[in-house]
Amino acid sequence: MKIVSGPRIIPMEGPEPEALAVDGEWIAAAGTRSELRERYPDAEWIDLDGALVVPGFNDAHCHPSQAALARVRVDLSGATDREAVRTALRTRAATVPPGEWVVGQPINERKLAGVDRDFLDTVSTEHPVVIIQYTFHRAVVNSRALEVLGYRTPADAPPGGELTVAADGRLDGWMYERAWLDPWLPGPLTPSIAPAGEAAAQVAALREVNAELHQVGITSYCDAIVTPLEREMYTAALRAGQLIPRVSMLLWHSWFDPDSWPAEQPDSTHLQLAGVKLMLDGAFSGGTCLCRHPYASATGSDNGLQVLGDADFAETVRAVDAAGRRVAVHANGDLAIAKVLDVLESLPARSSRRGHRIEHCSIVDDALIARIRDAGVIPVPFGPFIALFGEAVSEFYGPERAGMACAHRSLRDAGVQVGGSSDFPIVPIDPLLALQSLVTRRTADGLVVGPEQRLDVLDALAVYTAGSAHATGEAAIKGRLTPGRLADFVVLDADLTAVDPGEIASVGVRSTWVGGNCVWSR
Repeated sequence: MKIVSGPRIIPMEGPEPEALAVDGEWIAAAGTRSELRERYPDAEWIDLDGALVVPGFNDAHCHPSQAALARVRVDLSGATDREAVRTALRTRAATVPPGEWVVGQPINERKLAGVDRDFLDTVSTEHPVVIIQYTFHRAVVNSRALEVLGYRTPADAPPGGELTVAADGRLDGWMYERAWLDPWLPGPLTPSIAPAGEAAAQVAALREVNAELHQVGITSYCDAIVTPLEREMYTAALRAGQLIPRVSMLLWHSWFDPDSWPAEQPDSTHLQLAGVKLMLDGAFSGGTCLCRHPYASATGSDNGLQVLGDADFAETVRAVDAAGRRVAVHANGDLAIAKVLDVLESLPARSSRRGHRIEHCSIVDDALIARIRDAGVIPVPFGPFIALFGEAVSEFYGPERAGMACAHRSLRDAGVQVGGSSDFPIVPIDPLLALQSLVTRRTADGLVVGPEQRLDVLDALAVYTAGSAHATGEAAIKGRLTPGRLADFVVLDADLTAVDPGEIASVGVRSTWVGGNCVWSR
C-alpha cells in the first residue's frame, strides 16, 4: 500500500482529494491526508512534486505501432530534402534482394515537393519502392511498384481508390485510399507489400515510442489500425514485460473473423482488442473527406472520396455487430458520417450499448449531433487539428463548415461522450497541445476557427481522460481518479485552470504514473 499526496488533485469526479491510497495498481481510497494516514498507518508515503495531478492522458485514436514500424523500415521523419530521402531509400535497397519492397515513411509532400514516380525511379529500378504519406491516406511509388501492382492507367484503381497522372498523362506514382491500402492491408489470404523487420527490432522500436509517449503524460492509448502483425508486436512486448502503457487495439476489418476473436485477453488492463476498424472516406486535413456539398478537394473530385461501397460497408458493420463487437468507422465528412449513422440506426436496439464509434467525426451539424446522441455513438474527433490545420481546413471547406469541425463543444453539450485523439504520428501526440487547441481553437498564425466550439479546461481534460475511457469501454476502470479505478495519473508543473489558455501547450509534465508506479519523471 502507498499513499500519494498531491499538490492539487483533479479527479474528474467528485470532490478534490488531498491524497490517494493505492493498493497494487488500483486506487483504494481518496480523502484528506490525515484520513488516509489514520486508515493506512503503515503505507509508503509519496509527496508528488509538481502543481497539479490529473488522470493519465488517454489518446483514443493514434498509431504508435506505425510509428514504431517506421523506425524498423526506412524512417523519413527527419528527412528535410529530396536528397536525404533518396540516400535513405538507396541505403536500404542495397541491403535487400532485387524484387523486395523498400518502404519509407512518413513524408509530407507539401513540405518536400517533387517526390513522385520518376524521383523514386532514381532510387531503384529493381526494387518496388513506396513512401507512405504522413496522413496514411496516400502513398507514392516508383515504376517497378506500379508494374508489380498492375497499375497502368487511372482506370486500374480499385473502387474507393484513385491514381493520379502527371502532365504527360503517365501515372505520377501517387495512389489514394484503396489504391494503396488494399495492397498494404489485404487481409489474411494475400501477403502485404509491407516488410516489417525482425520481431525483436519491432518490440525495441515500440518500447522507444512508448517511452516518448510517457514523457507527454500518456498512460493509455488506442491503436486505431492493427493487423495480426501489430497485434503480435504488442503481445510480444507484453510477454517481455516491456508494454508499460495500457493499449487498446482496433483490428482492421479485412482480418475480422468472429470465430477467431479471442475469448480472453492476455492482460485486459494492459492489452485488449477494443473493436473493428473500417474506413469510409478520405482525409480531413488532406481534403479528401466525403461531404454533402462540393468543395475544392485535393484530388479534384467534387465532394471527396468514398473508400468502401455502401453495400460492403453495411454488410461488414452488421456482421461485426452481430458478433457482439464494437465498430470504429473512420468518417470525416458530413456525408460519410450520415452514411455511418444510417447503418448504425438500422441495427437492433441492443447495439447502442456496444459503444460503436465514429473516428474523427470531423464535419457535423446539429442534426447529425442529435443522431449521434440518439444512437449512443461515441465520436472520437481530432484534438489538435484546429490549432495545426485551421487555415487548411477553412480553405478546403469554407468558414461555415470549418466552424463546426471537431465540434467538441456541441457534442458534449448534447450529452455525447467524446474521446480525445491526435492521430499520431500524423501530428504530435502531445495532449497538452491538444488541450490548448480545444480551449482556444486558435492556429499558430492567430486564426480562430469556430470559437463557439471552445471548451473550458475541465471539459477539455474530460475529453482526454474519461471520454477516451468511454471510447474503449473502460470508463469503469480508468479516466477518473476515484476508488476502484486504476492509479494512472500525470503530474504537471502548472495548474491548467490557472494558466493563460494560450500557454497550456507550454506546461511541462513532471512525472507519469501507471498503476501507481512512476514510469517517467523529469
